Amino acid sequence: MVSFSGRRGALGALLALGLGACALLILAGLGHAAPRKALRGSAASRVATWTASPLGGDTTQFNNQTVRNIIYTSVSGSDVQVRLSNTFGTGPVQVGGTSLGVVLDGAQLVPGTSHPVTFAGHTSVTIPAGEEVLSDPVHMQLPRLTELAVDLYLPSPTGPATYHALAWQTNFVASGDHAGDAASSAFTTKVSSWYFVDGVDVRSPATPGTVVAFGDSITDVGHSEVDSEARWPNYLSRRLDAVLGNKAPAVVDAGISGNRVLNDSSCFGPSALARFQRDALSQPGVKAVILLEGINDIGFSGEPDTGCFAPNNPTVTAAQIEAGYLQLIQMAHENGVKIFAGTLMPFLGSNCVYGGNFGTPQGEALRESVNHWIRTSHAFDGVVDFDRATASPYDSQYLNASYNATGGSACQVGDSLHPNDLGDEVMADAIPLGWFTR
Repeated sequence: MVSFSGRRGALGALLALGLGACALLILAGLGHAAPRKALRGSAASRVATWTASPLGGDTTQFNNQTVRNIIYTSVSGSDVQVRLSNTFGTGPVQVGGTSLGVVLDGAQLVPGTSHPVTFAGHTSVTIPAGEEVLSDPVHMQLPRLTELAVDLYLPSPTGPATYHALAWQTNFVASGDHAGDAASSAFTTKVSSWYFVDGVDVRSPATPGTVVAFGDSITDVGHSEVDSEARWPNYLSRRLDAVLGNKAPAVVDAGISGNRVLNDSSCFGPSALARFQRDALSQPGVKAVILLEGINDIGFSGEPDTGCFAPNNPTVTAAQIEAGYLQLIQMAHENGVKIFAGTLMPFLGSNCVYGGNFGTPQGEALRESVNHWIRTSHAFDGVVDFDRATASPYDSQYLNASYNATGGSACQVGDSLHPNDLGDEVMADAIPLGWFTR
């Protein structure tokens, strides 16, 4: 039976209540963030329609159970392929059956939309520790901007699961083999992470490539409403779709909450530098990356060099973060990929919720210095000024009150770091669509 660790719940509480609890979350290791193997063919018409960056360290395990992962597609297409990941596993994982189906409501699927998935012609597959597998193409027409269930039947003990901690999506678990069931009755357990699946791609000749939103919690989840598909990359997908229809590029979300540019974390995954090739540049059809990261390098610098914050750099400088950006730019350009950057958003008032150097004078000085470099260095292929788009009209060091997520109950302030749904929409609206139409 499924065994859930406290880490998944602790990560959610950490975002809601503050990062101080993070020191309690000690993991076994980071796993490997090497470039993803060439699992896909070279067809130029293949693009990613969804992704989630994998993480390790959770002790959740499954045995004779079906996980129904609920994902949200970006673009439509055919010949659907699913990527399953055991990147952080300690042993092989057997998958007894995989199915795709369009969601009707919660765990309930639209009748007649379930499609079995095979791997080299077989319904079952074993994923070696540290590896990924890619399915055969599933001959179905996958709708755009649609919730899709990716069912995995796990017949034997899995060991600690590779997962994406904060799905900001309700997912479901059933006892026994219920992969492909349209009914929801067997899926009695709710979970808030995605397990063993980290990518879905499609054949879509009209789609001009994939845009990867790459960053930390503001990209991963923000503080949008759970199950609302209201992350800023979701809003960007819908905006592009409204303007360009089936000629819109795909937009996928490679954010990891707590992630840093320069340092790995046992809780928040490999650094941006370590995972960029795997999570961004290896996406099928990738043409552009939108980078929004660095605020945690600043905020965490005021924390002790232990637990989730280790290894830490208490004297981190703007120049060091900028040097990290230059490495990401070089990697993108060497792969023929454009890289755009967002300025770091206001965070004054967030110290009560998140501690460290979030919202301190030292942190604010670093944020402003980094933003000046982003705006004036001309190192990126373009800049979206998320800072100015979301700032309070009364004091630009604070988030606009209308865009500020709800804060911790112990603090008489808003979250002051993460945007709410409206803030996410404002961010998406600030991105120049000309980046993707010329």
